[in-house]
Amino acid sequence: MRVLHVITGLASGGAERQLELMVRHLPPRYECEVATLTNPGSVAEALRADGVTVHDLRMRGNRDLGVLPRLTGLIRQGRYDLVHTHLYRAMLYGRLAARLAGVRRVLATEHSLHATVIEGRPVTRGVKSLYLGAERLGTTTVAVSRQVAATLADWGVPDHRVALVPNGIDAARYALPAASRLALREDLRGELGLPQDAWVIGAVGRLVPGKRFDLLVTVLAELTRRAAGDPVPQEPWLLLVGAGPERDALLRQAAALGVRHRVLLTGERGDVPELLTTMDVLAAPSAEETFGLTVLEGLAAGLPVRHSACPALDDLPPDAAPGAVRLPQTAAAYTAALHDLRSRGTSPLPVPDAVRHYDIAAIAERLGSLYEQVLRAQGREELRVGEQQHVQLARRT
Repeated sequence: MRVLHVITGLASGGAERQLELMVRHLPPRYECEVATLTNPGSVAEALRADGVTVHDLRMRGNRDLGVLPRLTGLIRQGRYDLVHTHLYRAMLYGRLAARLAGVRRVLATEHSLHATVIEGRPVTRGVKSLYLGAERLGTTTVAVSRQVAATLADWGVPDHRVALVPNGIDAARYALPAASRLALREDLRGELGLPQDAWVIGAVGRLVPGKRFDLLVTVLAELTRRAAGDPVPQEPWLLLVGAGPERDALLRQAAALGVRHRVLLTGERGDVPELLTTMDVLAAPSAEETFGLTVLEGLAAGLPVRHSACPALDDLPPDAAPGAVRLPQTAAAYTAALHDLRSRGTSPLPVPDAVRHYDIAAIAERLGSLYEQVLRAQGREELRVGEQQHVQLARRT
């Protein structure tokens, strides 16, 4: 089966990395190619290194309608059996282009949808109308969590057009023997300029307001103040892995609070599993998430995790992730929790059941099964329409 994945961009964000992982682990019977409307970043490089064809459509902005004929032509020439779109802009253009190219099997994974926010932007009446209009051009919308499925239902998307296929995690990539983990930790701390004896609060994600990394800068300042009279020798640091528009504002905040020298921003990186070894705790203070993949990554790396939202864990029994503790989204709550962890000391934790539940191999099989269902259902529909046309023709003759 030939599948074309269409995505808005291929920088190192959660949806982009999830697409890379899924393409890598789908069964061999699915021949996947990827089309990016814009920004073929580090994930495009990783896909190409894996031998995946990546098409750059060079879209110049949201209203660059010239991308539509280019994408339509690509789909028509590629003779794809199915088109699978990711992220809002790609959903709008990808579904329409697939229909214009004659492909009626069209899936869309909804990675980042909340009741009032989509991909970090407010949901206006126009945005919602466009979304629902485009949804009708597709076959199935894939929700990555029950929270996303519930939002789709609230928006009026019929249940029979929604399938739940959660994100997956390549747990094996995070599993390291103790000696290897220690060596990698020392090497990367040296490369990044982190003191070997620092106590590092880590966070991973786009530097955008919704992630609330500003809260962690405030927490770092308070922990630093407490550390001045603390018998624990390890000084607190903050390591932020990701890029985004809030970078300069976070650095200004850190400077104003006197902790600029203890805040390290790596920018966009493709070695997140390795960078997690440099951290002593993973903090995820965002109030809203559609899945919470970063929380699972921290657990897979053996880190204690303190978070404020993770639908992936909400869908599981309470004991599925004992290393993860949910906190109110306040500086006071995070300060108290992280101060307690630093005082007690941290060491690698065993991989919890939650990580095994979302193993990428099983999730990729689920997506493959959904592809097959869509193909069979569309085949039956085409057969039914063909029979009706045959009957009508017979009656006329």
